[in-house]
Amino acid sequence: MFNRLLQLIKPLEFNRKEEILIRLSNESSPDVDYFILTMLSSIIATMGLITDSSAVIIGAMLVAPMMSPILGVSLASVAGEHKVVKKAVFALLQGITFAVILSALFSLLAYQLPFGALQDIPAEVLARTQPSPFDLIIALAGGAAAAYALAQPELSEALPGVAISTALMPPLCTVGIGISIWNPGIIFGSLLLFLTNLFAISFAGTLVFIALGFRPLRMEKTWRGIPKNVLIAAALVLTITIPLVIATLQFVRSANYIQLIHNSVVNEISILDDAELVNVDINSQDSLLNPDALIQLTIRIQVKNSPSYEQVVMLQENVAEAINRTVSLQLIAVPSTRLDPLIPPTQTYTSTLGPSPTPTQSLTPSLTPTITPTPMPSSTITPSPTYTPSPTPMLAYIFRTDGVGIYVRDEPRGNPLFSLPEGALVEMLDSRETVGNAKYIQVRDVTGRIGWVPAYYIYIDP
Repeated sequence: MFNRLLQLIKPLEFNRKEEILIRLSNESSPDVDYFILTMLSSIIATMGLITDSSAVIIGAMLVAPMMSPILGVSLASVAGEHKVVKKAVFALLQGITFAVILSALFSLLAYQLPFGALQDIPAEVLARTQPSPFDLIIALAGGAAAAYALAQPELSEALPGVAISTALMPPLCTVGIGISIWNPGIIFGSLLLFLTNLFAISFAGTLVFIALGFRPLRMEKTWRGIPKNVLIAAALVLTITIPLVIATLQFVRSANYIQLIHNSVVNEISILDDAELVNVDINSQDSLLNPDALIQLTIRIQVKNSPSYEQVVMLQENVAEAINRTVSLQLIAVPSTRLDPLIPPTQTYTSTLGPSPTPTQSLTPSLTPTITPTPMPSSTITPSPTYTPSPTPMLAYIFRTDGVGIYVRDEPRGNPLFSLPEGALVEMLDSRETVGNAKYIQVRDVTGRIGWVPAYYIYIDP
């Protein structure tokens, strides 16, 4: 069957095979150009990940030179050029090590600067920490496309697109970022994605080069007509598939639980009068996969009248019963006023005194002003005293978070306690600390919770 598949593709001529082998042998060498491109692509990818810029990350993919040594390993193993294999593997290991160290250093520097970098993990970083079998399929198709385009001179313009689809440098730089902030989840997740791309590209390239007619001088290392190097590459791909399937199953379970929680909250929120759900935050999604763990929910709603404590308790009990889990619920009720342009405003008559003894009345329509949403004290299952601010508190707002909000921590650069959205009202306390070049301020939100945030994200209303 394997030999029948090979007959569908026309083999290359001998001279063309020699040209490809010489080209990949030269491009797989760890020379000065290779390290310069690795350095530049690592810097670009790291900055793109930190600034959450997908366009910058795509630029790093185009500059990265690691596709050549990977295809060099595939071609040299098929052609029986063991010296080229060793040279390509050596170049690949050097490039990987160099990129991770450089990314970790730049990330550590960005973390120390007073710009708030990496205080919250960017979305582009998180996107590379949860690989799935879909990433394996993309890497297999990309590796096959890269090998085939390399062998066909008229298809060389397709190589940049292949470099974008089979991202190699961004996962490596994500590993460096995870090391700089020492987050094992980021480190192992992004490393799994890189190994997935590496093994899949190598395996797919090996198959394509065999189909194009590359063979070693002696074919004694075969099993039922299949070269053993193909079997080794297939075994590596199969090995990396196992953790991908496990990670995907966990992701699907978490997604189903999140959907179940959201649906139950939507159904049970109807016990509140004229309530509109804004969002549901799960403080720790890792607790979803542990049936004995406590699920902490923060629910934000807009209401005309604030709900009572008994209603919040009932809401918590109903949600816990619906998902069959222990739930700790915090409700943030934001008062709101609805104005409809199709409904005319209420008209009020204002008496106007004039020189005439007969009073005259002027008709002055007035609109009920829009109430700026202000978070109200949240209710939980355990009653807590309501915080009463001082007569002249120093009030401020959370801003410059690009709409994603910010974590409030137990100490400067400590563990996150809770999150505040963009525009949240806080009270600045007297405690100040400077860690490195970043200044931190202790604040208290409208629910009475206290924690530390970078001063960069605090805006004082003059």
